Amino acid sequence: MPHSTVASPSTRSASAGRRGLLALATAAAVALGTLGLATAPATADAAPRTGPADHVQTSLNDLVRDGGFPAALAAVRGRDGRTRDYTAGVADLKTRAKVPVNGRVRIGSNTKTFVAVVVLQLAGEGKLDLDAPVEEYLPGLVHGNGNDGRNITVRRLLQHTSGLPDYARDLPPFSEFQHRYFEPRELLDRGLAQKPVAAPGEGWSYSNTGYVVLGLLVQKVTGRPIGEEVTGRIIKPLGLRDTYWPGVGEQEIRGAHPHGYAPTGPASMVDVTRMDPSMAWAAGQLIATPRDVNSFLVALLGGKLLKPAQLEEMRRTVEMPAPPAGWGYGLGLMRIRLSCGGYAWGHGGDVPGYETRNGVTEDGRSAMVAVTALPGTPAAGQQVNAALDTALCAGR
Repeated sequence: MPHSTVASPSTRSASAGRRGLLALATAAAVALGTLGLATAPATADAAPRTGPADHVQTSLNDLVRDGGFPAALAAVRGRDGRTRDYTAGVADLKTRAKVPVNGRVRIGSNTKTFVAVVVLQLAGEGKLDLDAPVEEYLPGLVHGNGNDGRNITVRRLLQHTSGLPDYARDLPPFSEFQHRYFEPRELLDRGLAQKPVAAPGEGWSYSNTGYVVLGLLVQKVTGRPIGEEVTGRIIKPLGLRDTYWPGVGEQEIRGAHPHGYAPTGPASMVDVTRMDPSMAWAAGQLIATPRDVNSFLVALLGGKLLKPAQLEEMRRTVEMPAPPAGWGYGLGLMRIRLSCGGYAWGHGGDVPGYETRNGVTEDGRSAMVAVTALPGTPAAGQQVNAALDTALCAGR
């Protein structure tokens, strides 16, 4: 997962990585640290499919059998716009219910891409300047312990080069806040209680705190809640019927969905489906389906959400100081190297109970893979990333 590692943010439009970003460090770090790294042995039943893309199904079956995930689901969209859905495992470890095809999951830090699109739309409308300091829009808000909004631009917040520390380090164990509501300002204050991890613009360091600031910035500029702006500017225009911003205090997942789990020991898991997502807010609160995320990415890279100038800015990447070498992070968007050649654009999200990886290629192929627990080992995490790579390369 992203830590407070720092590296030079020299721009490299070709920099990218094969693996997806282990996003939403807040939830991932707390959940794994509190509930243990061990994952229950896979005992779920796989749901094999037949057809020309069986290697995608095989990768999901392997996630359940070898990766220790209760369930895996995916949607793979070809260049022709046709989508194949996949499931493996069980949706509920108690009832052994089948995994719903294209079920809803918490998509964690994929939320950042939605928020970034709203910010870039506002920039395209002339309502904010990417290179203006945060202080200009939120005077006096970002300060303390060496953190200074006068030196942090909107662009640096979007690309994680602000130097702002991550509020994850100051959260209690997940079991203590699973059902607790957090005001966005409280999340910000927990981040600002720490010293910067680097001077603004002098290093890349994943920061959920930065996206909380962006959520507050959008609300200040538009006069409306960030969830409403995401809904009105992206979700409704694109017809994403299975994507939504949970309401205040809404802990359940609406509609058909697999349960999310966290390990409690070497051979046991606890159901963490029900939780208050406010601990992620603008950094990772959204709920969606694999098909909807694919549709969002296709529309974004197809120029349906941003003007050409803003989309170009979004795709301008800085180097990320994490293996494998060559990862690239733009403005709320990551460039991923594929084993079959070329690149995909996407993000990824980690939140207790769910991990998602997604991407869309330059020629219009897109895929999202979701599992119903955070990886218990680095190998399991790599396996999820590999499943995305398989899904994106399958139809080439």
